[in-house]
Amino acid sequence: MSSDSDEVEILMSNTSVQGGVNLEDVNFEDVNLEDVNLEDIVNLEDGVQVEHGANVDGGANVISSSSSGPSEPFIGMLFEDVEDAQAFYKAYARRKGFAIRTNHTRLSKDDKTLCAVDYVCTREGFRRASRKEQDRTIPEPAETKIGCKAIMGIKKDGEKWIVNKFVVGHNHILLTPRSTSFLRGHRGVSKVQKKLIMTLNESGVPTRKIMSVLSKESGGDFNVGCIGKDVENYVGNKRRKVFEEGDAQRLYSYFVDRQLKEPGFVFSMQVDKNGCMGSCFWADARSRAAYQYFGDVVTFDATYLTNIYKMPFVPFSGVNHHHQTIMFGCALLVSETAESYTWLLRTWQEAMLGRAPSTIITDDDKAMAKAIGEVLPNTIHRLCLWHILQKFPEHLAHAYNKYPDFQKDFRHCIHETITTEEFEQEWALILVKYELGENAWLQNLYARRDKWVPAYLRSTFCAGMSTTQRSESMNKFFKDYVKSSTMVSDFVHQYEKAIDARYFKEKEKDVRTKSTRAIMKTPLKIEEEAAMVYTRKSFMIFQNELFDSLRYQARKLSKEGETKTYGVNAYGKETPLYHVTLEGDEEHATCTCHKWEFMGILCRHILCVVGKKMKLDRLPQHYVLERWTINAKSRPIPDIPSPEGHIREGLDEPTMRKTKTMLQLYDIVELGSQSVAKHNHLTYALEKVHKELLEMEDNVECSRACEPTKDYHNMGSQVISNFSQTVQDPPRVPTKGRPKSLRAKNPKETHATKKRHCSICKNEGHAKNNCPSVRDIGPTIDNISQHVDP
Repeated sequence: MSSDSDEVEILMSNTSVQGGVNLEDVNFEDVNLEDVNLEDIVNLEDGVQVEHGANVDGGANVISSSSSGPSEPFIGMLFEDVEDAQAFYKAYARRKGFAIRTNHTRLSKDDKTLCAVDYVCTREGFRRASRKEQDRTIPEPAETKIGCKAIMGIKKDGEKWIVNKFVVGHNHILLTPRSTSFLRGHRGVSKVQKKLIMTLNESGVPTRKIMSVLSKESGGDFNVGCIGKDVENYVGNKRRKVFEEGDAQRLYSYFVDRQLKEPGFVFSMQVDKNGCMGSCFWADARSRAAYQYFGDVVTFDATYLTNIYKMPFVPFSGVNHHHQTIMFGCALLVSETAESYTWLLRTWQEAMLGRAPSTIITDDDKAMAKAIGEVLPNTIHRLCLWHILQKFPEHLAHAYNKYPDFQKDFRHCIHETITTEEFEQEWALILVKYELGENAWLQNLYARRDKWVPAYLRSTFCAGMSTTQRSESMNKFFKDYVKSSTMVSDFVHQYEKAIDARYFKEKEKDVRTKSTRAIMKTPLKIEEEAAMVYTRKSFMIFQNELFDSLRYQARKLSKEGETKTYGVNAYGKETPLYHVTLEGDEEHATCTCHKWEFMGILCRHILCVVGKKMKLDRLPQHYVLERWTINAKSRPIPDIPSPEGHIREGLDEPTMRKTKTMLQLYDIVELGSQSVAKHNHLTYALEKVHKELLEMEDNVECSRACEPTKDYHNMGSQVISNFSQTVQDPPRVPTKGRPKSLRAKNPKETHATKKRHCSICKNEGHAKNNCPSVRDIGPTIDNISQHVDP
């Protein structure tokens, strides 16, 4: 075997921090030569190759591979390429309890190709003095470099690589193999883990739960290969790349691509004069079709579930035939002004084929009310009762504090009064009793009582909704998918997943209703007929009313011509007394509770009167509201592509193929793990298939390169031609809020709260992340109308 140099240097593995062991200070009488591995102290310079058993420089016998085994490097060890050498030394370091890094590389003088590499312990060298002297806003991190001399060097030898340096000794404590997995050099996120992490992250799974999934998949925490910080860094790097590409531009590209692949999808985006994205709205075919069936009542709430730009999430929602919350579109607003709401309502109504809802329920917002009055003048505008009642303890705190019975009387006036006359009477008594006649806020609210007081709105159909609880429930639902740091380009993907989950639940209810039979509570024919017509949830509401009607009694109070009036009350109770009026044909009835008008299902009081007349043998068709029936969505909508008929096969084919393959592989892997022989056979087969697939991929790429170039830009949406520049990210804007006031506070708001203490200086008023002791004291795109809004 030839060698490039005859020089041989003997190095003792050091144990001091500076690595300067003086051989004169060593007491060789204390050294047991049988325990000394001469391989640990040999360093051959510049690629000296030594034959097995060769004597070097008069006595240093280099140990051959047969004596040390393949689990540890040795001088003269050969590798096919650099990657094999690095992987081998890294595996060795993991077993021994340290981590490695590449310290030095050398290039050939002739062709500038890599000819030598040195791998050292990560604790090699020392921290630069300049880094120690610099001012820091946070405490200086602990030192990791302490001058460790462990090294493995490799050198190019023909077509292979040979180990020409190897020092074993370390001047620090080595870890156990299990603990080594925490060292940075041995931590890393694998390709498979990256895909799983992004899948879980896109579904809103937090880092700690992602680590739990990785631990389960890897067989334990120590086998994961990374820690939570690595997962956070990987996701953060992905986010930074999104910002580099342009968050708003990715959102616009998603909208255009979605519209090309999915008929019926519409979107609209505002762009200002600087090219920055403003408010945007989008709705898919399912939401647009659902509005045609269930859009009679809509809740519209600018919730404060925001994204990274503090843009409020504004959902349009309603209730379907299963009494589930359903979406009619969604928007992100750049500001909560009357102009923004006006643009949004016009865009939304255009997307919904120009149809206006009969009733819309919103929060008590002046800008929103102004926009609704302008865009939807014929729509009944109701205010959310829950939001209004939440403001009473704030504006009437003195009454709550001074009068213990105020809350009880006020609740009865709002919730228990049936007619407007009863409400007016009790309201006047409350103003006098609690000295509220001069309260300006209460007077303003009373002037708009027809928009929020239940007694005034019982005869208005609201599908059983008196508040924006549908929007609030959607807000809570979306919190499982998005958070305040979510980017808008990610938000739309999460929104799509959330909507898919909602429609999946609707389909589940459809199947349950059609494949099961309801349990009857009475022998009445009207109950059986209702079970065949209504969805299961609607039937249960009707069934409860029918069953409870048997607990009520009806007596005739008056008769005027063909109109009869009955008084209905529960057995054994005089109040409350409900009045049911029957017309001359006795087919149409009205009740003072107005459940039919408010919800669209007959109340127990009317059913009691009808039962008294022995007419419970059938369900009158004029009392069956189509929106609550099983066939509520059977009517075709020609202007919107059927979302049921449109299956995104082309979009989901790769995913479906991947899912099918993964299911097959799972069974194969289970079999392959049963024994070593099966495992080796499976590994060999997978490597063979992998190489064949890579060859197929190369052939496909070559064939594509030979094909003539197609003008894919012209195949896109015509919306693209509206822009000569990319869409810029929107600026960060503060959310709308009310300034602090000097009002009298409710006792619940004055409870003492625990003061914060800093864990560093132990002082009050701040936390450790902003402690002064460590702080440096001293920086429209629109596919609906095919135009760009300025």
